[in-house]
Amino acid sequence: MTMFSAASPRTHARAHLVPMVLGGAATVGAIGLVAYLLWPTWGTGGADAPDKLPVSVGGTLFNVPTSAIRMKIQRHSGPQERIDLDFLYPSLETPGTPKHVTADAVETTMQPIDRIFLSVAAHHDALAPEQRTATIYPRYLDPAATTPDDGLTIRAFRRDTPYGSEDFYSAASPPLTARCTRDGATPGMCLSERRVDGADLTFRFPRSWLSQWRDVAAAMDRLTAQLRGPKG
Repeated sequence: MTMFSAASPRTHARAHLVPMVLGGAATVGAIGLVAYLLWPTWGTGGADAPDKLPVSVGGTLFNVPTSAIRMKIQRHSGPQERIDLDFLYPSLETPGTPKHVTADAVETTMQPIDRIFLSVAAHHDALAPEQRTATIYPRYLDPAATTPDDGLTIRAFRRDTPYGSEDFYSAASPPLTARCTRDGATPGMCLSERRVDGADLTFRFPRSWLSQWRDVAAAMDRLTAQLRGPKG
């Protein structure tokens, strides 16, 4: 009887220990399962975004390279009021990761502009760029005109006009029109507009590129065709 009494507490203790061990194992397993289900599955680069997005601006469909969209909030498909893009020039490829420039280097380093900027916006039946060129700008232009040897005509806007610090460039073949600011503390920039159905396309590029204006005109034509895609 004495031996039976001594073994009984140990047996009783083991009987209580087994459920505790099994319960602990179940708890650990449950924690591991939850951790597995909740653990992030994406890599450091995030999920792959589509190369192009179908975007409707002013009811006009454009196939837009995702990496060309400058504002993160605009990187989605469907209707949008406006999208802002940029493309490397002259390759017209989409930009890669921007180079890091320190605060000290910003003041001492003038980064060359190596890209064409493009805004696509719904025009809501506003005056077309072609009409503005034909009816509005001539009112403000100086009568004198300069035509370089390569066929590009330059006319200055009168100083007492809203465009007093700009010049107007035009050519017939290939067709090109652009308003350009003059070089000063910062390089002069040009703005060239065209209408595609319900949207106006506004290109911006350095004025210095007009020394090869035919290449610039061809680049804008190519970008317009690429964004619109094949027509069928």
